[in-house]
Amino acid sequence: MSATGDTTTPLTVMLGNHPHTRALKDGTVPVEGVECRYPESTPLPPAFARMVRELAYDICEMPLATYLQAREAGVPVTLLPVVLVGSTHHRALTRLPESPRIAPGDLVGRRVGVRAYGQTTGLWVRGWLQEEYGVKASDVTWVTTEDVHVAQYVNPSYVERSQAGRVVDLLRSHDVSAAVLGPKAVGGQGAGLVPLVPDAEAAGLAWTERHGTVPANHLLVVRDDVLHRAPDAVRAVHRALAQAIEATAGERDDSPAGRAVAAGWSDSLTACLEIGARYALEQGLIREPVDVTAIEEKTAFLDT
Repeated sequence: MSATGDTTTPLTVMLGNHPHTRALKDGTVPVEGVECRYPESTPLPPAFARMVRELAYDICEMPLATYLQAREAGVPVTLLPVVLVGSTHHRALTRLPESPRIAPGDLVGRRVGVRAYGQTTGLWVRGWLQEEYGVKASDVTWVTTEDVHVAQYVNPSYVERSQAGRVVDLLRSHDVSAAVLGPKAVGGQGAGLVPLVPDAEAAGLAWTERHGTVPANHLLVVRDDVLHRAPDAVRAVHRALAQAIEATAGERDDSPAGRAVAAGWSDSLTACLEIGARYALEQGLIREPVDVTAIEEKTAFLDT
């Protein structure tokens, strides 16, 4: 990749509000030589759909599962090596506190709620369900409250669309036995719900030790035309995010969520992508294996 390119055209950069992204938005960490515009989306997920359906932004935060599906659908975006949000997800599989106790292995033949079948938290939960309990994605009926971001994707036959407003409503109406909630929802609509895994934090840590990585939820993508037209500008954004992540390190603890946030290619990120891609293939989120090396090669120049 050439180190030349247009750095004068403003870049539209869609980022969620995290400590390491606010530093860019408020100018504490400047993007040297590049004018960036930071639109807002509250909530953030609709911006993911706009990116993969309309290429609405030059650079955009994006969930891992959405990226994998968009890549297979031919959406012209390239993954940038920045993990903006990540954590373990054994605590994400929940039930009502007053409902009968069930173990993850008891979910075969049952109904489980999830925001969308393509939600990245669901990807990771289904991954450890199969890996640790032998429960395949197709063993469960997944009841969703939203569509996937990538319009070209068609849900498997074992996915059902509900008209319920929120995932927690599926639980409260007893339409499902358990529900998958994303990191923010666990402490929001999911307050008071009980994890199916008794010691979810320890189980999550065991997963990270076994695999040598922390599951990534949100990474970063750039439109291919922007990457080819202005590689220097893309490099500058990547460099600024790396600086902001380093500058805000003191605001993160040593939990998996704190350790997940990182910039640059690493063995941990490679392992994360390989495992996530394998899970996605097993679950029918994608149909073809993913060549992670090819993904890395497209943006290896960012680390030089």
